[in-house]
Amino acid sequence: MTNLEKELKTLKDSVAEMLKLVLKQLEKASHAFLAMDQAMAEEIIHSEKRVNAMELSIDRQCENIFALFNPGASDLRFTISMLKMNSDIERIGDYADGIADYVVEYNKSIDATFLEEARVAEMFNVAYNMLDSFIIAFEMNNAELPRQIFLKDRALNEINHNAATIIDKIVHNDIAKTQEALYLFSTIKKLERVGDHIKNIAEDWIFYLDGEVLKHQK
Repeated sequence: MTNLEKELKTLKDSVAEMLKLVLKQLEKASHAFLAMDQAMAEEIIHSEKRVNAMELSIDRQCENIFALFNPGASDLRFTISMLKMNSDIERIGDYADGIADYVVEYNKSIDATFLEEARVAEMFNVAYNMLDSFIIAFEMNNAELPRQIFLKDRALNEINHNAATIIDKIVHNDIAKTQEALYLFSTIKKLERVGDHIKNIAEDWIFYLDGEVLKHQK
């Protein structure tokens, strides 16, 4: 194994570790928000520092590969993909952290009927499954599984699209529920953005494996 191959393997291992950490953050965010679990929320906030540190470390690894090895062809595509994915993975962690912040700040249970109507648990499950599927594809060097992520993202977009109507109904029926409705709406928006970032990393992975640019395509 050449020095470049060793560096590329180390880089992939680092990205895989960060993906699994962020997946755990997303899983904990689901429990923390749906159960309004303060302890779990604090745990997410504490782990966010580790996510940020890993992002910086992966950035440095990519920069070193560019500077020291001048990679070409597929190695160049791989390193570019890892650099771009790194930013999106960190943003997913940011959204999990943001949801945890809501739990700590609000510290009240959200009406179960509101959660059901807004399909928040479903959103968490879809987002988790999207990222989990990507990790499997990443570890298997698979380009087909990530394409299924695009279909799953449509479910998140649909729920997000219907959220405004549901939130409007909540506030219209009881103005005292405004703050609760806003926390709910903000969480839905965050989960929709999580889906977008997972879709981005799937596109970057397909770019590496197949050399196909999917960004901005419908």
